[in-house]
Amino acid sequence: MSKKDILSSVKRLGEELTNQLGYELVDVEYLKEHGDYFLRVYIHKPGGVNLDDCQAMSEKLGEKLDELDLIDKAYYLEVSSPGLDRPLKTDKDLDRNLGKEVEVHLYQAVDGTKKFEGNLETYDDSAIYIRTADREYRFPRDGVSLVRLTIKF
Repeated sequence: MSKKDILSSVKRLGEELTNQLGYELVDVEYLKEHGDYFLRVYIHKPGGVNLDDCQAMSEKLGEKLDELDLIDKAYYLEVSSPGLDRPLKTDKDLDRNLGKEVEVHLYQAVDGTKKFEGNLETYDDSAIYIRTADREYRFPRDGVSLVRLTIKF
């Protein structure tokens, strides 16, 4: 099975299981690092994800993956919270963070820069809109390489 097929199947299975368990599937990664394969599943729930949540998802997902035998190589299954600095990839991520300060990274510079910080105002299928101290920006989604919360300490 190709990497793309594995990701697609695990995402579909992950959506089903997270819905049953009361979580949201944020992302799935399948990669090779230092000779080992890793299947990483990131989950979210209001109030945050704890160790018991990760264990519950890991057990359910691990059972299903063993049963379906989707991956023919040995791999490590990791389930975790995506963390504070995670990319906002889905519309659910964007919805949850409307009004919050974000970083938007672009593939090509606008006004001489590729990184903008401002409040996430809204988004649609074609663009992400942020407001900085001096103006509002509209960034076409296909020109955005990364959106994540701005973390200030």
